[in-house]
Amino acid sequence: MEDNDSLAKIAAEIKACRKCPLGKTAHRAVPGEGNPEAEIMFIGEAPGYWEDQRGIPFCGAAGNLLNELLASINLKREDIFITNILKHRPPNNRDPLPGEIKLCSPFLKRQLLVIKPKVVITLGRFAMNFFLPNLYISRAHGQPRKITWEGIPLLIIPLFHPAAALRNGEVMEKLKEDFLKIPQIIKEATNPPPKEETPIQGSLF
Repeated sequence: MEDNDSLAKIAAEIKACRKCPLGKTAHRAVPGEGNPEAEIMFIGEAPGYWEDQRGIPFCGAAGNLLNELLASINLKREDIFITNILKHRPPNNRDPLPGEIKLCSPFLKRQLLVIKPKVVITLGRFAMNFFLPNLYISRAHGQPRKITWEGIPLLIIPLFHPAAALRNGEVMEKLKEDFLKIPQIIKEATNPPPKEETPIQGSLF
């Protein structure tokens, strides 16, 4: 990453990118949006239909739910940064291909280096497995994990995707419960507990 890198510069490069066919088939690039100094960065899989139409991440029904979930912990979209692994929509919402991820993930890395979030929240199984391979979201959701990805130390919280919650009431309840854990996780990440001191034994003589 160059010293003068910025989210605006990255976004401009994403909009001009034609390294893979997705840049030619998508209507709009979806670089991401939000606070460049956000403590929380949300990462999904790829843009969907409405994101592709508007160039805004999570702007459909799943986005409306995400806004409600953020409000439940006194946050707004302006407080966070939200993006996807892929910056252009795959046709028919298919899963991202390995070659597409390889070409697109350097943009995500640069965004992480600019923002330096305290917590990265992955939305959905695919985004979780990008950072945490071989885990099952049914077991790992809501549990923070410290990793090093591409040389960057990250605190990852895997969550269910809001779209999955809209289809399944049980997933919805779990997603709501996991969201309520976020403030405490951030607090602990920002202010780690003090080290315990060994008490000094007083002399009996």
